[in-house]
Amino acid sequence: MTPRSAAYAENLAAPPQAAPEPAAPTRPVTTVPVRPESPATGERRRTINTVRRTDVFAVLGAAVAAVGLTALLFTQLAPFDGTLGFLVVAYLLFLAFYLVLVSLDESGPVVRDRLAGVLVHSLAVTMLVALVVVVAFTLYRGREPLAYLNFYTDDMRSAGPLDPLSAGGIRHAIIGTLEQIAIALAITIPLGLLCAVFLSELPGAFSRFVRIVVEAMTALPSIVAGLFIYATVILALGRQKSGFAAALALSVMMLPIIIRAADVVLRLVPGTLREASLALGASQWRTIWHVVLPTARSGAMTAIILGTARGIGETSPVLLTAGFTQFTNANPIQANQVSLPLFVFDAIRRPDATMIARGFGAAAVLMALVLLLFVLARLLGGRAPGHLSRGQRRRRALASRRDALRFARRERSRLAATGSSPDHPIQR
Repeated sequence: MTPRSAAYAENLAAPPQAAPEPAAPTRPVTTVPVRPESPATGERRRTINTVRRTDVFAVLGAAVAAVGLTALLFTQLAPFDGTLGFLVVAYLLFLAFYLVLVSLDESGPVVRDRLAGVLVHSLAVTMLVALVVVVAFTLYRGREPLAYLNFYTDDMRSAGPLDPLSAGGIRHAIIGTLEQIAIALAITIPLGLLCAVFLSELPGAFSRFVRIVVEAMTALPSIVAGLFIYATVILALGRQKSGFAAALALSVMMLPIIIRAADVVLRLVPGTLREASLALGASQWRTIWHVVLPTARSGAMTAIILGTARGIGETSPVLLTAGFTQFTNANPIQANQVSLPLFVFDAIRRPDATMIARGFGAAAVLMALVLLLFVLARLLGGRAPGHLSRGQRRRRALASRRDALRFARRERSRLAATGSSPDHPIQR
């Protein structure tokens, strides 16, 4: 028997072996690496939004050291004097001391961050203090005439520079300011918003030219606007000086401000809102009226506020175009008319103490009037897009109800014309 035949016979004599069972499927297992513990000498986490005691101590220490060293310089070491110089030197020394104190505990990027934060906060505090000083000084100097009722209800027709504060008032200036700014707003709001819509929604070569002209007019001196209206309306057309001419001069000053600010706001409206409205079948002008302008309502109101702030405090255009009067003139079309800024300019340059007090009182009334106009503007247009007032929600509900009734009548008319019933399968 050959070796191959012997192996074959041995395989036949061996018992049969069972087939190996298939291995069970295994689920994928995610292995989470173990985070190694940071050594004690590793980098320490820092919170950048929390004010720590070391920051407060650094600011206070730098301030005390700066004031002390500045006082030593101005009184003992150097021939310096003056309040403004003292404040400037103290501020520069404060920055230097603060930089040194922070660098003792922090690294380079943190030191620069702290220094930038101190600079920004100090500039903000400086602007706030300047605003408070201006307002407080005006109210303090004008406190005496503000206590008299006749200051608001009378004009200066029967009062002279030497008369006491119990005689005369600024009624004529208040009426003139309100009428002139109202006429200017009636001119600039529609023109400014239309021009801003043209610049943002209809781009082209002509719109680029208009934008360049508008940007150049934002830096137009006020005296130039007054001279333009004086030359064109009063000299060329032969019209007399009046409140309407002053309102035209104020409109020239306010219009580029409103156009520029409204253009920036309209360009910030997302393009997806326009595309969604156009995709639903709305026209371009319907999209602008119902989508773009309501979305930019708060920003457009801010543009109007900026324009009003520019025009309500102007003096030289009103002086050239409205003249001056001591009487109350409620007709802005005829005769001279005075405004609050013009009255303040005329009263402050007088040598009489009572007239100077009236000027500061008129300035305080002007600030209160500007604040009132700004609050009203914010109440009217300060809500975010989509947030409706109670009256707007009520009108929206009434309009929806009328639309539903109109659709129901149209459906009944169509069913009556076709002779089908509401239970028709097509109507389900």
